[in-house]
Amino acid sequence: MHQALSFPVPYAVGSIDQYIGSVNCLPMLTEQEEIDLATRLKEQGDLDAARQLIVSHLRLVVSIARGYLGYGLPHADLIQEGNIGLMKAVKRFDPTRGVRLVSFAIHWIKAEIHEFIVRNWRLVKIATTKAQRKLFFNLRSMKQDSSTLNREEVHSIAARLGVKPEEVVEMETRLCGREIPLEGGNDDEDEHFAPIAYLPDPHAEPSAVIEKAQYARLQDEGLREALGSLDARSRDIVERRWLAENDAATLHELASEYGVSAERIRQIEARAMQKMRTLLAPAR
Repeated sequence: MHQALSFPVPYAVGSIDQYIGSVNCLPMLTEQEEIDLATRLKEQGDLDAARQLIVSHLRLVVSIARGYLGYGLPHADLIQEGNIGLMKAVKRFDPTRGVRLVSFAIHWIKAEIHEFIVRNWRLVKIATTKAQRKLFFNLRSMKQDSSTLNREEVHSIAARLGVKPEEVVEMETRLCGREIPLEGGNDDEDEHFAPIAYLPDPHAEPSAVIEKAQYARLQDEGLREALGSLDARSRDIVERRWLAENDAATLHELASEYGVSAERIRQIEARAMQKMRTLLAPAR
């Protein structure tokens, strides 16, 4: 009979701050406790041992996810994706290797968060190769300060990360560039030289305007039909995650409301989105 450790599961709470506070209060495992639990999981498939290993390392996920807040994605979603990486790490952890789980799990947590950012952040569309992704996630830390990279620094970073110098320059521009307003200020002289005054509108031709309006109507009808094909819960999740006018609901908020795990909400959302893509494909 194995002695049960005190590891309560952090149920859904009202805010991300409360969740972080709750996981930071969970006890840490000693090295021997970690070995015993991992051995039970590996040799006996003990799911309670897996639960204790995961719960005791949730604070690690919170700490790692905090480092990716600069990419403009919800903290709760970053933590959720990191938790998936932690579960994968626990499943693959071998206690006979002589390595603590915390060291082994870091790779899996970061990998899952990286993939989530790549899927969702618009500025990463050019990061299609492994080397470009490495550049994207390391460029900020490799810069000495906030100033623009000089020629020598560009070539040094390109050589270290295995990318072309022009890729370093383009990525830095995308990460540090500022938007230029199309319209000028109140000053007449500024307005005269604003981009809106001299940029052509490629869609101003009447037939193009009509075609665009028809396409938008078909897309709107297709979206309504695709949403209508979903069950009530799936439709509510998709609308609040992707079609909300203000702040989109997080996985944890929806999980708390429906009384299920955040992972279950993510699965429902993924299946619903796939079904909608299938229905909308003929209209493209």
